[in-house]
Amino acid sequence: MSELVDLYAPGDLAGRVTGTATRARVRAANLPHAATGVLLRDGAGGVFVHRRTDVKDVNPGAHDCLAGGVVGAGEDPAAAAARELEEELGVRAPLHPVLRRWYRDGSTHYLAVVFEAWWDGTPLRLQPEEVAEGWWEPATALRERLADPAWPFVPDSRALLEAWPRWWHDPGAPPASA
Repeated sequence: MSELVDLYAPGDLAGRVTGTATRARVRAANLPHAATGVLLRDGAGGVFVHRRTDVKDVNPGAHDCLAGGVVGAGEDPAAAAARELEEELGVRAPLHPVLRRWYRDGSTHYLAVVFEAWWDGTPLRLQPEEVAEGWWEPATALRERLADPAWPFVPDSRALLEAWPRWWHDPGAPPASA
């Protein structure tokens, strides 16, 4: 059976669902849906960066710093983010919402729901179907890399980070409640 994805009203930040379609149809027709991203920090200024596998349907082989993916039909975006973080990196951690905005390019059109989480030191388990390799990178070094448009980084994550003002100045310490 094909994976079903909720369709969202374009531009609606509240996330009003307008129907469903298969993931294949969403990709083929670039239909508006929802997707999540989680920036995983180590609490000492590091961010987990990974290279996507070459078989990904969007931006294969590119670098990324957000674990995440498409929100399934009937799925809450926060639950989807927690699921994706655990599937891709093997991490269970409290999620802190940081950004909600629409993103669109020639390959994808979605309501982005972005979170950050702090790694507790447990070993990461990278999902081989999604993550080719990964490493911890100082946030300052990642910010410098992101300033280079030639670095092969997924365009949606680059745009979402650009829209997140605190990312550019925050040293990466967890909030007191984390």
